Amino acid sequence: MAQRRVLITGAGSGLGQALAHRYARAGDKVACIDLDAARAELTRAALPGEGHLAMSANVGSDDAMEQVHERIAGEWGGLDVLVNNAGIATGGAMVDTTMAEWRNVLEINLLGVVRGCRLFLPGMIAAGRGQVVNTASFAGLAGAPSIMSYGVSKAAVVALSEQLRAEVQGQGITVSVLCPAFFRTNLLESWQGDPRLKSFAGKMMDTSPDTLEGVADRSFAAIERGEFLVMPTRHEPMRWRLKRWFPNLYFKQLLKLVRQRNPGH
Repeated sequence: MAQRRVLITGAGSGLGQALAHRYARAGDKVACIDLDAARAELTRAALPGEGHLAMSANVGSDDAMEQVHERIAGEWGGLDVLVNNAGIATGGAMVDTTMAEWRNVLEINLLGVVRGCRLFLPGMIAAGRGQVVNTASFAGLAGAPSIMSYGVSKAAVVALSEQLRAEVQGQGITVSVLCPAFFRTNLLESWQGDPRLKSFAGKMMDTSPDTLEGVADRSFAAIERGEFLVMPTRHEPMRWRLKRWFPNLYFKQLLKLVRQRNPGH
C-alpha cells in the first residue's frame, strides 16, 4: 500500500495522539495538529517513520485552519485521510449554561469539523479517493442529562457525518464517525461548565473498563474496514441497540445510571 498522507487535529494528546501512532505504524506520514505547539511536536517526534509534520492551530479559527491547509497543499499536495478529532468538554444543565459556552463549544466541536471538511474535501473529490474521520462521542447519541452543550455539539457531528457520507457516496471517499463513551484520557483539561459535572465525568472515566490504547486500536481497525458508525468502547454498541429498539427502557436505565453515579442530581 502506498504511503498515505494523514492529518489529525487534537493530535497532541489522548485519542488523537494514539491514532497518530496507529497511522505512523501502518507506514503513513502524519500531520499532527494541536492548539499546543509543544504537544504537537512531541507527538511528531515520537512517531516511527519519516516525513511527519507538527503544526499549532486552533480549529475554531478560520484563518488558522486555512494556514494549515496552505501548508499541507504546499508540502504534501493534499490529503488521503482527514481526522477531525479536536474538541473540548463542557457540562451542565440547560438552565446553567451560558451563551458564551454554547458559542465556544459549537465553534470548536462542530465548526472545527466543518472547517476541516470544507478545506480538505475538495482535494479528495478531485483525486477520487480519501477518508474523512470525525470524532463525535456517545454523548451525541445517548440523550443524557446535564451535558447539554457538549452532547448537542457531538450530536451535530454525527448528523454532519451522516449527511456527508450520503453526499460523497460513489466518489471514492469513505466517512467514519467515532462515538466512544468515557475512557481514561485528558479531555477534562479543557472542561468548561459546572465543576460538579466535571467530578462526575472524572468518576465515569476512572471506572471505565476501556483504555486509551484499546479504544484507539478498535477505532483504527474499524476506520480501516470503512465502517461508518464506530463505537469503540465496550458497552456502547449494546446501549445503542437498546435505545434504537426499546427507547423507553433505555431512558429508564439511563436515568437509573445517572442517579447511581451522581446521586446529587
